[in-house]
Amino acid sequence: MISTYSTNFIGSDGVDLGSKLLTKERFNEYYLNIANQYITPELWGWGSSENSQIPLNDSPSTKYTPVTTFSGGANWKSISVAVLHGAAIKTDGSLWTWGTGNDLDLLLGINNANPGSSTPVTTFAGGNNWRQVSCGAYHTAAIKTDGTLWVWGNNYKAKLGINSDRVVSTPVTTFAGGNNWKQVSCSFNYNAAIKTDGTLWTWGDSTTGELGTNDSFTKSTPVTTFAGGNDWKQVSCGSFHTAAIKTDGSLWTWGRNSYGQVGNNNSGGAVSTPVTTFAGGNDWKQVSCGYFRTTAVKNDGTLWIWGGGVMGNNGLSSITPITTFAGGTNWKKVLDSLNHTIAIKTDGTLWVWGYNTSGQFGNNIIGGNAQTPITTFDGGTNWRDIATFNYGDCNLAIRSYED
Repeated sequence: MISTYSTNFIGSDGVDLGSKLLTKERFNEYYLNIANQYITPELWGWGSSENSQIPLNDSPSTKYTPVTTFSGGANWKSISVAVLHGAAIKTDGSLWTWGTGNDLDLLLGINNANPGSSTPVTTFAGGNNWRQVSCGAYHTAAIKTDGTLWVWGNNYKAKLGINSDRVVSTPVTTFAGGNNWKQVSCSFNYNAAIKTDGTLWTWGDSTTGELGTNDSFTKSTPVTTFAGGNDWKQVSCGSFHTAAIKTDGSLWTWGRNSYGQVGNNNSGGAVSTPVTTFAGGNDWKQVSCGYFRTTAVKNDGTLWIWGGGVMGNNGLSSITPITTFAGGTNWKKVLDSLNHTIAIKTDGTLWVWGYNTSGQFGNNIIGGNAQTPITTFDGGTNWRDIATFNYGDCNLAIRSYED
């Protein structure tokens, strides 16, 4: 009898993406006679790679179709990417970073001033107990299996939360400390994280109310949001706004609202405390914030989107949540960026829409736009996780195989 290799994949936003996955190693072991026909490495990337956000060990360039990374392997578990670097955790718990942009000695957490790395390298902290990672603009945050939260990189606007303005080239714990951190999300100049006790914490810049603290002051250490409570489930940081879901399924948003991305049937100004979206309801499952927009999936598998830009709803903008033009009830996870949106369905297919300025559609074309979701050039039904940044045009994804 063939044994099943089971491991839970944790998305860059902390969402559990499920188990019962067959890795490349297991496939090779039990299906050797057909492995060469079907096996592909799990970590893929496409779009802009000007700073080697796609770790291919080649000259930075744009990739118009999904390509496997130089590191190969079929043991990637959690991924994240930003405008200058990427990071991923393997199933063995090791943490890897890469990129070749500015300040890469800080971003990679490897404690030396080098031009970066176009292939994955382990952080200076090492260890094999990393659980979730999130890349921000010039900084990174990650949580270990022991519940400790670690940060490193540029500390502009106090976004490292270490009660200091110093830069950090190796992972350090936040000023708040503790060993009960559950999920973290990084943005441009601020971050948000949820503890296992259900409390929601934010720190860094709050010029447009993105910390949800009812003011616009920078916080150099993690603080709880104005809404308080101990029933927060998942949080996502956009470029300048934030969204979070509670355990009761209610969806809350706050921060910059110039394009209606808060979804409260209004636009303009800022919302400095968490508010429920105009759509209301208590059946929200996963949410993602981009630059102009917010996207979310409900428990019934429907995909909702609001804010500005090309949004997958025939190009219209909306100040309240509406379903995408594609419809359907089998959406699993969605992520929003500056110019595009990417999502996977429960059947393992991968979809993108918006602007294709840097090949982020992965459809072997650069330029143009898609007002409704389209599949990448690669197609396939074995996509398991996705990563993009709220202000970037690069995508990463994990592929795997079901037994």
